[in-house]
Amino acid sequence: MFLDQQAQNEIKKRFANLVNPVKIINFTQSLECQYCKETRQVLEELSTLSDKITLEVYNFVSDKDKVDFYNIDKIPATVIASPDKDYGIRYYGIPSGYEFASLLEDIEMVSTGKHDLSDETVEKLKLISEPVHIQVFVTPTCPYCPRAVYTGHQFAFVNENIKADMVEATEFPHLSMKYNVRGVPRVVINETHHFEGALPDEMYADEVLKALGEKQSSLIN
Repeated sequence: MFLDQQAQNEIKKRFANLVNPVKIINFTQSLECQYCKETRQVLEELSTLSDKITLEVYNFVSDKDKVDFYNIDKIPATVIASPDKDYGIRYYGIPSGYEFASLLEDIEMVSTGKHDLSDETVEKLKLISEPVHIQVFVTPTCPYCPRAVYTGHQFAFVNENIKADMVEATEFPHLSMKYNVRGVPRVVINETHHFEGALPDEMYADEVLKALGEKQSSLIN
């Protein structure tokens, strides 16, 4: 069991405030996948703590239509969505340790429609009308990583052009090497722009806009 009785009771109290249904979608396979079994166990236990939460589990190999629909390219993968909308909120790797807090916050956000972003940040995000892909590299023992992950997921929640991934750095070493991850959290925006640390949401939004500006400059040049 991943969650002891005390943890279950505390989460049940939090989830008593859930309003609308939340769908957790897990992509997994039984072989050649580190932490797939553990990730599924975490999500199964979590989904029993509120009747507002449903869990769907798909095989990464055989459920190709779902893999393509949600654009999943690695496992274990977890999607937090509502029954009628995919917000682009993704977890790649097990959401354990400090990252478990991000998972709970995402569920609450999708269910209640409430986020912690400032009005200034929301206005900045309204300026984004082209695709943005945020990848936040984390480790379970990093206390600053959940804030960077949740901020990215909030951006995806309020602007449908933004997709945001948590990527567990040690589970995907080839990606950590590709994006030169030497410390976490490391946030990579649209493949090329990056920064380290858990920035306040206004500064985080500035980095996203800066990444788009750099893209435009490269196209012009």
